[in-house]
Amino acid sequence: MIIETIFSTLDSAGRPNFAPMGLEWSDDMVTVRPYRNTDTCRNLLFAGYGVANVADNVLAYARCALYGDVLPHFPARKIPGVVFEGTCSWREMEVVSRDGSDNRAEVQCRILHSEKQKDFLGFCRASNAVIEAIILATRLAFYDRKIVDERIAGFAEIVDKTGGSTEIQALQLVLDFIRKAGSA
Repeated sequence: MIIETIFSTLDSAGRPNFAPMGLEWSDDMVTVRPYRNTDTCRNLLFAGYGVANVADNVLAYARCALYGDVLPHFPARKIPGVVFEGTCSWREMEVVSRDGSDNRAEVQCRILHSEKQKDFLGFCRASNAVIEAIILATRLAFYDRKIVDERIAGFAEIVDKTGGSTEIQALQLVLDFIRKAGSA
């Protein structure tokens, strides 16, 4: 099973990077599969550490995925890294093995520390729709524009029916990103 997280890493100058990342994990290990051409991959392989932030704020997912925002954060407890301030819980990890293909790395990490700030109650339907819209927006190059428009319309319908202000605002960021990408 893949768990959506906001994954944080540090670059060689100690600057944080936040990126949504689906991770596979067990009790003590996590598999991270970033695309090799991303800051997340470069930072994780360079530094050897990362933090998986289990967060319920879809606006934070949209901001870091589509606009590269550095989210509010504090220092990790046991590794060189940062924790998203709005996270529900997090896992601090160190790289133990590296593999993968030319396109994607497959990095096995050992969990060194876990902590919780609040319960993660899950995503409502609107939040799920926003997460899927964000994933679609990050992969626009792989899809025909008609398919993108159809899927986004479906996500927007769900958000309109079941979302609150956070989901509506996050979806608007997605729509703005897609509109801008279409005119580039």
